[in-house]
Amino acid sequence: MEIRPALFAAALAALSAAPALAGDAAQLEILGFSKDGGVFAFEEYGVQDGSGFPYASRYYIDTATDTFVKGTPVKVRLDDESASMADARKEVRAKGEAIVKEDELVANRGFTAGFNAITELSADPHRMVVNPRPVFPAIDPPLEFRLEEIALNNLPGMETCNSQGEINGFRLLKIDASDGGRTKVLHEDKTIPQSRGCPNGYRIGGVQTFSKDKLSAYAVLISVRQYGFEGPDHRWIAVTGRL
Repeated sequence: MEIRPALFAAALAALSAAPALAGDAAQLEILGFSKDGGVFAFEEYGVQDGSGFPYASRYYIDTATDTFVKGTPVKVRLDDESASMADARKEVRAKGEAIVKEDELVANRGFTAGFNAITELSADPHRMVVNPRPVFPAIDPPLEFRLEEIALNNLPGMETCNSQGEINGFRLLKIDASDGGRTKVLHEDKTIPQSRGCPNGYRIGGVQTFSKDKLSAYAVLISVRQYGFEGPDHRWIAVTGRL
């Protein structure tokens, strides 16, 4: 079919005028560890799709038990479109001071041994292998993590999510290179926490390590893809452990 130049130009103009729908991709900031490596903290922040409200959340995790420290997560959402992300972050930081002081986290940030942004297309989203410290030649065995997605549409109580499409949990594995490749299950979803919304995908985003005299703790940052109001939303969770 012949397309006249004028009609083609009009079609392009209509397409360019259409709003681009995009979900809310939370930005991640690794805050650090407590001075003994016993707590790992990170922050996610952004502007909520649909409402336009800025939010900021801080997560403080006991690295020995992989559970939230009492009184956390700390979450702030400013229900005011004129408020900024900086306002939300300032408020959540002030509240977080009661959990672990900011100066302590800054002084013990640890080392980002690996990181893949959610926009990274060439990396394996379900596997990450790192030298845990910037020492060459390496003095530590490599840390390897693998993530497997688990279909969980049939869980009771997931009816609302099921109407949106595929629902997934995840299993996170640690491969021990120093023990003949022995595999350890670090986390395996049996249910979907309400705080995770309706998730349909996961990827390993980063590995943060902590060491003083020796390597002693790690955190695996995992990006969670959820069904959002204007498109897919991305949030962050972490799985921690001691070495």
